[in-house]
Amino acid sequence: MYTSPATRSVNAYTQQAAASRVAAASPHELIAMLFDAVDEQIALAMAATEARQTEQRGRAVNKAIRLVDEGLRGGIDLEKGGELAQRLDALYQYCAARLAEAHAKRDRAMFEEVRQHLRGVADAWNQIRPQ
Repeated sequence: MYTSPATRSVNAYTQQAAASRVAAASPHELIAMLFDAVDEQIALAMAATEARQTEQRGRAVNKAIRLVDEGLRGGIDLEKGGELAQRLDALYQYCAARLAEAHAKRDRAMFEEVRQHLRGVADAWNQIRPQ
């Protein structure tokens, strides 16, 4: 697939800007950014489902699952986090599995269900943001 020089420049700038935001973010902000990125990928998967774009949906779902598994679940300390950490880990496992199922079934409602679960946790996370 051909990509114009202008598009490549915009993509490079966008990647550099994202890398700068990550480098400057606090640990709390990094988790908030993960929630935003997962939500964005689920939105893309839902749009691709409506447009019957299977390949795009697959890419978005795979990225969302990786963000949940490697990002959100990866940041949980099960030894120190106690029951809350265990519950979050179970929720994230459920969400990753549900995303895969939503993709396989092309089910918008399942995508929305996961989105709502994660938005609830993200909202709580943002409320405890250090001042």
